[in-house]
Amino acid sequence: MKEIVRVASGQGFWGDLLTAPIDQVRGGPIDYLMLDYLAEVTMSIMQKQRARDPRTGYARDFVSLMREILPDCVEKNIKVLSNAGGVNVSGCAEALKETAVDLGLSGKVKIGVITGDDILGRLDEFHGKGVNVVNMETGEPLSEVRDRVQSANVYLGAQPLVEALNGGAQIVVGGRLTDTGLTLAPLAYEFAWSFDDWDKIAAGTIAGHIIECGAQASGGNCQYEWQSIPDLANVGFPIVEASPNGEFVVTKHIDTGGRVNIQSVKEQLLYEMGDPKSYITPDVVADFSSIHLADAGTDRVRVYGIKGTPKTDFYKVSIAYSSGWKAVGTLVYSYPDAFAKAKAADQILRARLERLGLKFDVVLTEFVGVNATHAHLAGEPAADIPEVQLRVGVRGQSKSDVERFTKELAPLILTGPPSVTGFAGGRPKVEEIMAYFPALIPKHLIETKVEIIQA
Repeated sequence: MKEIVRVASGQGFWGDLLTAPIDQVRGGPIDYLMLDYLAEVTMSIMQKQRARDPRTGYARDFVSLMREILPDCVEKNIKVLSNAGGVNVSGCAEALKETAVDLGLSGKVKIGVITGDDILGRLDEFHGKGVNVVNMETGEPLSEVRDRVQSANVYLGAQPLVEALNGGAQIVVGGRLTDTGLTLAPLAYEFAWSFDDWDKIAAGTIAGHIIECGAQASGGNCQYEWQSIPDLANVGFPIVEASPNGEFVVTKHIDTGGRVNIQSVKEQLLYEMGDPKSYITPDVVADFSSIHLADAGTDRVRVYGIKGTPKTDFYKVSIAYSSGWKAVGTLVYSYPDAFAKAKAADQILRARLERLGLKFDVVLTEFVGVNATHAHLAGEPAADIPEVQLRVGVRGQSKSDVERFTKELAPLILTGPPSVTGFAGGRPKVEEIMAYFPALIPKHLIETKVEIIQA
């Protein structure tokens, strides 16, 4: 058994810094690279991609990345875990296999493929069995939106990842694997933790929570003394150095920018936390109030004392459904009387939309530079400010009404207040709205499959 296992974060979301995972692999010693690509809305985006082209539906950026770093990973025996498979895990795995072959690594790479999280095709089956699927936040039954559902994915935990690692996988890819499970799994595998050793499983879960958002734990998006954080252009992503007893140190590669200290770790710990005593994952219920932090040197924070309690009998399900259409447009008004001009333009626009008989669920106006961030709390500006961006968004069930809204902004240039600019981008884009429907489903209904593919 290793005394220390290093798990590095290389991706906090789909679209994160492209160089980060490369720097993690080449910048110093690590054993595992975890890459988190999925957010709640991402699944529905991927589902639409696959509907247009069955070969898509996964994060193709991941395959491009692996083409860059796979030779390094093979040479250094670095294992990679990711949820980049989206709604087409098998397609992603096949692309990874082709990449390994193209790189001359045939016979040297095993790919673990985890499926079973995508339950879109089983929703009617569950309904027929009397499974009551309701919105966790509103109590609304799924039947109210069933005909508009675009994606439905269970949040799977670390156990199938461990199974894939036990099967010899160097790359493990799945769909809606939890962010925390991507870090917990390597620790449970390397240290042979039992999945009912709740304190250790909670420790691995919290380690995953700390690094799941990438550089947000190492100086990025940090509120405390952010001006003094060094060299964010070269920010180092966080690394967990874990021990068999469940304690770990959060750090980053030397000679990288950013900062790892107690404050940066605290800020990340608060991310998406509800009840601090009951942070529920598929693997454990972690007690955030039990966490102890200690300064362990420059860019090193020791985390210890973590407690956990047994997991629940349910998986959380992320369901996305179509909920109308939206469009957002902007105009910029300049000094003098910039704010007054923007307010007048908003009133004119609203009057015209009403006269046209257009129906919207919401018409939202923000005055960027005045109150877009703090809304009514910002109050009136103390002086005439040099410029204000009028930003108007509409949401409604009628696509044609939303499309008509996009045609009413440009006329304001010559038929509204003076000194307008900022419309060079053309008419706003009409976009379909994806609404979020979180629910619970009994774990015994979910069938997870782990397959090992030899490249």
